[in-house]
Amino acid sequence: MTELLAAMPDDIGAAARRVLERACEKDWLIVTAESCTGGLLASLLTDVEGASHAFERGFISYSEKAKCELLGVEQGMLTGCGAVSRETAEAMAMGALHYSHGDVAIAITGFAGPGAPGDEPGRVHFGCAVRDGPVVHREEHFGDIGRGDVRIASLRVALGMLEHAVAANA
Repeated sequence: MTELLAAMPDDIGAAARRVLERACEKDWLIVTAESCTGGLLASLLTDVEGASHAFERGFISYSEKAKCELLGVEQGMLTGCGAVSRETAEAMAMGALHYSHGDVAIAITGFAGPGAPGDEPGRVHFGCAVRDGPVVHREEHFGDIGRGDVRIASLRVALGMLEHAVAANA
């Protein structure tokens, strides 16, 4: 067991293993597009021995410029809707699929901690896209629980969405 996997709560490690095992069974590749989690999900998925080959790649798009350059998110959408929005999460997930060989992509964008005035700490948007399939959105309000705890809570949601997407699509 790697250090990151060992440091995670047991339920998160178990969820990562389930997601990867199901992806392996279907011969699917997983892609991540992360902002507020800063690559934590990608790191976790590559830490699971024997199944990490189901992980295709990860995009860390913390800045708006990175979201545009790496994932093809339109600057006008970011200006209009904001970097932390349903529209941005869905666009990040679709962009991750477009710029990869993945079969399913999960995107995470949110405020892990205090942001600018008016930003809600702990508000996170998730987008999960399946190639040639639907894009599912989820919004969570974890509260001002601290950056680390928001990131851990985001991992739980993202892994749950990935697990559902892989199980639901043949």
